[in-house]
Amino acid sequence: MAISAAIQALIAGEQVADSKLSSKLRDELLAEGLLSVISRGSRKSYRVRDVEALKRFLIDKDESYRVFEIKASDSRASMATETGNSKLVMVRSCPGFPVNSYEPIGCFFNGESFMVNPQEGSFLFVAEWEMFTIPEDVVVIGIENMENFRMIRKQRTFFEKYLRTHGLSNKVLFVSRYPQSTDLRRWLCTIPNHYLHFGDFDLAGINIFLFEFQQYLGKERSSYLIPDDIESRLKSGSRKRYDEQYGRYRDIKSDVCELQQLIEIIHKERKGYDQEGYIHML
Repeated sequence: MAISAAIQALIAGEQVADSKLSSKLRDELLAEGLLSVISRGSRKSYRVRDVEALKRFLIDKDESYRVFEIKASDSRASMATETGNSKLVMVRSCPGFPVNSYEPIGCFFNGESFMVNPQEGSFLFVAEWEMFTIPEDVVVIGIENMENFRMIRKQRTFFEKYLRTHGLSNKVLFVSRYPQSTDLRRWLCTIPNHYLHFGDFDLAGINIFLFEFQQYLGKERSSYLIPDDIESRLKSGSRKRYDEQYGRYRDIKSDVCELQQLIEIIHKERKGYDQEGYIHML
């Protein structure tokens, strides 16, 4: 597959007109938060927010996005040995995803037990995720926003109350999709644990859950974290966020009653609410 001129322009940091991008890829990149929208009247164009994150997303999506034909096992080190320049190819030097916890969680790596218990202000990164397993009674909470992920201790009371109210285990491992890739989802598909998604309370956030997680994990194994007070919080949310997302995501629906109710509340209030608002729930 040839890399399109539009993708090359985005990677070069250039602005790209809406008409130059395929609608499917555009919607995926917007859902991932990789594009910023530039509007001039009825015309829209896009600029990439983080070039490296875009490269990682594209490479993980399709190996054809590599600059050269190389084996997936090749590394930057081997490229540097052969060419003297490790940056000639877009190889993912560090696959995987970060993990965090506010209390010790006994896990396994390559069959050997180890404790996930990062000091406050730090977290661990699991690179060889195929070797990583956790006890079946641990709930995996995926956090979309890195600020929330870093500051889980300032949300501990909030999480514990939610888990208790919904009959879920109080043993929790927090994970993040940063950097954007499918590694986290692929790992989740290999374990039986329940996955609880904590994202923004807007249409785009729900879309990410539905199409990046639930459709792969199923409704029995995955759920969206919906706080009891979200309706009142949405009243003070962002109208601009809702308006920007409405055209693209207005038709999303869920046959899970609680999630469909959240979608209807968002439409009723015509606002979106950032998950960072729950950081200081002590």
